[in-house]
Amino acid sequence: MTESSQHMSVPENSTTSGHVTFSDLISDQRLLAPLEKLGYEKPSPIQAETIPLLLQGRDVVGLAQTGTGKTAAFALPALARLLDTLAGDPEIQAPRILVLAPTRELALQVAEAFTSYAAEIPQATVVPVYGGSAYGPQLAGLRRGAAIVVGTPGRVIDHLEKGSLDLSQVRYIVLDEADEMLRMGFAEEVDRILSGTPEDKQTALFSATMPRAIQRISGDYLNDPAQVEIAAESTTAQNIRQRYIQVSFPWKLEAMTRILETEDTDGIITFVRTRNMTEALTQKLQARGFRAAAISGDIPQNIREKTVEDLRAGRIDILVATDVAARGLDVERISHVINYDIPHDTSSYVHRIGRTGRAGRAGDAIILMTPRERHQLRAIEKATDQRVEEMQLPSLEEVNASRVQRFADQITATLGEEEDSDIASFRELVTSYVDEHNVAAVDVAAALAMMAQDGRPLFAEEPDLPPMKLDRGKKNRTARGHRKNHDRGVATPADGKATYWIAVGHKDRVRPGNIVGAIANEANLDAREIGDISIRPTHSLVELPEKLSKEQLATLRDATVAGRRLNLRLDRGRPEDRGGLAPSRRDRETTSRREGRTAKKKERWSKAKKRAAKK
Repeated sequence: MTESSQHMSVPENSTTSGHVTFSDLISDQRLLAPLEKLGYEKPSPIQAETIPLLLQGRDVVGLAQTGTGKTAAFALPALARLLDTLAGDPEIQAPRILVLAPTRELALQVAEAFTSYAAEIPQATVVPVYGGSAYGPQLAGLRRGAAIVVGTPGRVIDHLEKGSLDLSQVRYIVLDEADEMLRMGFAEEVDRILSGTPEDKQTALFSATMPRAIQRISGDYLNDPAQVEIAAESTTAQNIRQRYIQVSFPWKLEAMTRILETEDTDGIITFVRTRNMTEALTQKLQARGFRAAAISGDIPQNIREKTVEDLRAGRIDILVATDVAARGLDVERISHVINYDIPHDTSSYVHRIGRTGRAGRAGDAIILMTPRERHQLRAIEKATDQRVEEMQLPSLEEVNASRVQRFADQITATLGEEEDSDIASFRELVTSYVDEHNVAAVDVAAALAMMAQDGRPLFAEEPDLPPMKLDRGKKNRTARGHRKNHDRGVATPADGKATYWIAVGHKDRVRPGNIVGAIANEANLDAREIGDISIRPTHSLVELPEKLSKEQLATLRDATVAGRRLNLRLDRGRPEDRGGLAPSRRDRETTSRREGRTAKKKERWSKAKKRAAKK
C-alpha cells in the first residue's frame, strides 16, 4: 500500500459543484431515478469531488464533517460498481459491499440511504448488523443473500466468528466516521475485518479528522488513495443568539422546562445523544403538558416525514432528535435549538444550531451544560469564533409570572374571537348558573379556569431535586481525559452511576477502549455515559448509568468482548469493596504473583546481559 498521491481541498460552501448535476456524474438511470424522487438536484462538494474518483476505481480518503452529504458520495459509486458486477454474475452468494459505522444509529441511517438509492435494483438487498438488537433477523437477512452489509465493528466480528458473514466476495468497503470508530476503541476490530477482505477490493475511508491512527489504516489497507478534503464550516450565523445555562445533571429537565415556560418560542428542536434519550425526554415533556415528539435514526421514513410535517404545521412544538436523525431538517418556524446534551464535536454543534435562524429570521441556541463540560464550551467558542453568553436559570417567580401572563393572554384572545365563537352561549350558561346558585360570577370564572388547567397546578413549586452542585469534581482520569487502565479505581461511583462487574480482564488482553466500544454499541449508550474502568486480572469493573433498562442489562449480559461473554452484573464484591473499584483480595494476590514473576524475569534477563558483557 502507498500513501496518497492526490490531494484536493474544497471549501464546504464551494461552488465547485455549482453547475454539475448528478446526471453529469452517474449515467445509469436505475440510480438517477431514485435520486430524482428523493429531490436530489445538484451534488454537494464532497459528492462532486469523490464520486468521479470512486467510479474510476480509485481508493479515496474523504475528510468531511457530518452533514456534508458523504453517505451519497460513497453509496452511489458502490451501487454503480454492484451493477457492473451483477451484469456478469447476477447471483448474490455473499455480500459485495461492506460499510463499517461506529454506532448503531449511523449504521441504520446508512442502511436506509442505501435502500433508498437502490430502489430500482432488486438484487441490492441491505442488511444492517449492530449491537443491541436480536441476532435472529440479522442472521435471516444474511442467509437470504445480502448484497450490502452495514454494521458496527463489534457485531460484524460476532457474525464472522459465528460463520454467518462471509467477506470473501466483498468488492467495495467503506469506513464511515473512521476517527469516531477508533476513538471508541475499535482499532483492533477494524484491522481484523479489513485483513479478512480480498486484496483487490476498493476502499473508501471517511473521517472528520486525520489522526495518526487513520493515517496508519490508510497506509496499511488503501491502495494509492486520492484524498479529498472538504473544509468545515467554522462560523455560525450572526443572527443566532447563543447562550448556555450551567446546571447539574439532575436539574436538566427542570431547567429545560423553565426555559420553555419563560422564553418566547415557536418551534423547537432539542438535541440529545441517544435514541433512548429521545423517547425518554419526549415522554417527560409530554407529561408536563408540552406538545413534543421524537425522531431518531431507526424510525421508519414515513413516520419521520409525518413527524416533521406535524412540526412544520404546528401540531407539535418540540422535536427531540439525535444528530443523525436531524440531518437535512429544514423547518422555517424553528425559533430555538436546545442542546439538552452538549455535542461531542464543534462541527455537530454548528450543524445543530443551523436548524434555526433560517430565512433571515433571528434564532436562539441554548446549551444545557454540566460543570464538567465547560471545556467543551470553550472548544465551541474557539471553533465558532463567537462568545456563548451565560444565562441564569429562570426563577420560580419568573415561571409563575409567565404562566399568569400566558393565561391572561388566552383569555384576551378568546374574548377577541367573540363573533366567531360560542362565547355568547357560554355567557348565558354562566349567567344562569350565577342566578340559580347565588354565587359570584368571579367564583364561577375561577372554577372554569381551574377546570381548564385539567389538574395541572397554575403555579410551579420547588422541585424535589438534590441541591444544585456546580463545583466540578475531580475524576479519576488522566490529563487528556482517558480512562485509566489500572487496579485502583475510585472509592465510590460518580453521581447517577453504579459499578458493574464484567467477566473480562487482563488475561483476555482487553483495553478500556474495547470495553467502551462494545458497551456503547450493544447498549446504545453514548461513550461519555461510561465512567471509570478498572481492568483486573480476571475481570473488570466499569461505571455505567445507575438506571439501565432491563433490555440494556440483558443485552450487556450476552454481549462479548475479545470473544468472551460479559456476564454483566452489579458489583457486590467484598463488603469493603462495595460501591467502588477497589481490587478484591483475589485480584491483589493475582496481581502480586504476576508482579513477582515479572521481577524474576527481569532479574534473569539482567544476569544474562551481564554474562554476555563479560564474554
